[in-house]
Amino acid sequence: MTHNATELAKPASSLLTPDNSALLLVDHQSQMGIGVRNTNLAEVIDNTAQLAASARLFEVPTLLTTVAETFSGPVFDKVVSELDEKVVTDRIERTTVNAWEDERVVDWVLQTGRKKLVIAGLWTEICVAYPALSAIEAGFEVYFVEDASGGVSETAHRAAINRMLQAGAVPITSAQYLYELHRDWANADKYNDVIDIAKKYQGVFGIGIEYYQFQAAKIAEAEAANSQ
Repeated sequence: MTHNATELAKPASSLLTPDNSALLLVDHQSQMGIGVRNTNLAEVIDNTAQLAASARLFEVPTLLTTVAETFSGPVFDKVVSELDEKVVTDRIERTTVNAWEDERVVDWVLQTGRKKLVIAGLWTEICVAYPALSAIEAGFEVYFVEDASGGVSETAHRAAINRMLQAGAVPITSAQYLYELHRDWANADKYNDVIDIAKKYQGVFGIGIEYYQFQAAKIAEAEAANSQ
């Protein structure tokens, strides 16, 4: 069968878009953060904030859900700062360990009409794995954000990752999520915002962006001076 470039230059159906996915942030709370031992908690918080900022920029439906706030504490301030106020106000506080066992969470997912669910949370082995496995069995496509999740040990985190992979979940990262939603630098209306998120949360790459912007400003300044 003959194909041409026009036919083949299509995105994979597995790719996330602002219109086919929803984001679930599960139990990114201070008490849960204390227990994270497989990775640097500050990085997890930054990566989760990047997720929140990306979803807000591209208007992806986002659910914030917490467990027993009187014990587990508040959601990290940096994450809250990147969420729409309504998402924070409308968060679902649960008693269930598995977020999917709270009917309000499932109802929210159904109301979005989205079949691709992006999940991140603390801890990976419980707050991410349980709803991920449950959603897959319920017929949803699940993408878990590994660098915006953390476990009580490397063993616990890795066992959860393997379990989700075996069930069909797809691993992604917070930066991958941003660029997967953006997809095309010709989208000028989002260009500067995407760059700002990357500069804020993507470490060395963010420093590179800052350096480029500094150099570009100096060049523009010099050109303006020479034109006078």
